[in-house]
Amino acid sequence: MDFLTSKVLLIFCFLLLIHSIETLAYAARLSGARVGFIASALSLFNVMVIVSRMSNMVQQPVTGKLVDVAGADALSLVGSQFRFLIFGSTVGTIFGMLLLPTFVAVFSRAIVHLAGENGSVLQVFRKAFSKNIFKHAKHYARRPSLEYMKDFRFRYIPKRLFVLNMAITAIYTIGVLAALYAGVLVPERHTTAVMASGLVNGVATMLLALFVDPKVSVLADDVAKGRRSYTYLKWASITMATSRVAGTIFAQVLFIPASYYIAWMTKWM
Repeated sequence: MDFLTSKVLLIFCFLLLIHSIETLAYAARLSGARVGFIASALSLFNVMVIVSRMSNMVQQPVTGKLVDVAGADALSLVGSQFRFLIFGSTVGTIFGMLLLPTFVAVFSRAIVHLAGENGSVLQVFRKAFSKNIFKHAKHYARRPSLEYMKDFRFRYIPKRLFVLNMAITAIYTIGVLAALYAGVLVPERHTTAVMASGLVNGVATMLLALFVDPKVSVLADDVAKGRRSYTYLKWASITMATSRVAGTIFAQVLFIPASYYIAWMTKWM
């Protein structure tokens, strides 16, 4: 059975979209700090998060279906498919990084419109998707270039956050996939293994909320208040996005050991 099916390609596209949007969260903070409206920026970005969450809700059952139809050679087939899907997460994160300059420009303008429309997201979208959308899109599009790398200083890189964010991203990337693969490893405890994905992703989410997001948010607030330079925040955001790419690559290494660990852990549940 060929591992590259239409379902696999569909999930690949969903994961590409999900990880692109999550990477573009850094663009929202950059834009908010740039125009001085951090809360408005995050509020506007939550609309994109809804799209990401909906995509995640759709792709998870479809991913589970891959295991159901794998047949006798499930270990080899599903393992290859899941590795390809993890690669989709890497592609999506890189794609989000490349869109950062464009989305900073677009979000900056959208945040100003949101403030002018008294917080009406629908009015902002109505203006965004007007008949002049293509003219405006050409104006705000930014091609990634070495010019964006100017004023780089090694001290701008938050090294501990880089490593921590990389580890959290790796765990989050393989949470569902490792649990599903663990169910293939121990079919007699398949349901227990699959349900463990919520625990894995929950731990990753808590670590992100406790150790990573607060530091980046405080940095964005400092820039908005003029306590630090915008360049510092820009490079911190690029560093965090790069750590996400490294995390999705590290997820390839972590995938099989994590699956065996979840399979072993189900014996004690």
